[in-house]
Amino acid sequence: MTEILHSALPEEMQAPRPLPGIAPLDPCAWLVVDETYGAQMAERARLWAARRKDVFYMEPRAEAAALELLDLVLAHLAADHAGFEVGPDTVRRPDGEVAPINRADPLATLAHLVQEDFCLLQKPEGSAEHILTAAALCFPANWRLHEKAGRPLVAIHDPVPEYGADIAKRVQRLFDGVQAGRPLWRSNALRYAHPDLYHPDSKPKTGTRPYLRAERQTILRLPHSRAVVFGIHTYVVKDGA
Repeated sequence: MTEILHSALPEEMQAPRPLPGIAPLDPCAWLVVDETYGAQMAERARLWAARRKDVFYMEPRAEAAALELLDLVLAHLAADHAGFEVGPDTVRRPDGEVAPINRADPLATLAHLVQEDFCLLQKPEGSAEHILTAAALCFPANWRLHEKAGRPLVAIHDPVPEYGADIAKRVQRLFDGVQAGRPLWRSNALRYAHPDLYHPDSKPKTGTRPYLRAERQTILRLPHSRAVVFGIHTYVVKDGA
């Protein structure tokens, strides 16, 4: 598979911060279009066609939230990204491709528009935690969507060693407290032996790991459905380490 590499991580993602490392995010900077846009979008299309059952999940209760997310992304692209031409039925992308807007399949539309993966999390009445109710996840890093789908936050992060009880409580408070129009963001980074963007399985951590894979993760509240959108923008850099 062709390597899809970035020349460097964005400067704001290079300095480590204590977990969970959350910071406010300018709403205009919610979505990122970077140097690998065309290559990443081609890989997303390939994965969506070949592995839809692995990269897509939707519960009926998430359908309204998914459609709200699509509308929000379209409005954001029209207002804040000059490389997109948003029409009533199609979007011309920065790479010149034209993507149809299918409101009956909103997450598929999003998967063909932006580099971000999206997970929708909702908190049912009486529940103590948010639950993963829908996702378009083309670029997983060491996890499989079907193993986390329909599960609450703590179960989703099992068995991440850093995700202890204290971090779990702090993350749930963040999901409870994030306000519409005031998104948050964090980042992480790990070394890998391979540059594969679709990376659902943990691979041996022995030997040379020359690729630094980082995620720019955003947390955003949808104003009407009140669902929380967890966005993931993936970077891979080869640095010879």
